[in-house]
Amino acid sequence: MKIDVQKNLVEFTPESADEKTKLEALWRTIVDCVRFNKKLVPVGQYVAATDTLARFAIEGADDAKASGDEYPVAYADTDCRCYCQTCNKYVELKKGDRIPPCCGKLMEVLD
Repeated sequence: MKIDVQKNLVEFTPESADEKTKLEALWRTIVDCVRFNKKLVPVGQYVAATDTLARFAIEGADDAKASGDEYPVAYADTDCRCYCQTCNKYVELKKGDRIPPCCGKLMEVLD
């Protein structure tokens, strides 16, 4: 696995099919556009001269807390398109459809 750090951005590049599968599984565990993303938190220490691995715990909102009930209820006044400013996901809504949450907040109405 190639790891590239550029300021506060970290890029993981899998170098085998197994690493690609594991990175996809990690992505699916951490990223949840509908609710809340989780985060990797370091556990212990990593000293390159003596340690052979770095450990991270996955932390985030519980499914019970992230059920979606904490968002305000908003409905589309007309047929429209909504999008998420964070992940650029789009959804088409009909008049009266509930505006869905994405990436921790309600989607924005475009039309």
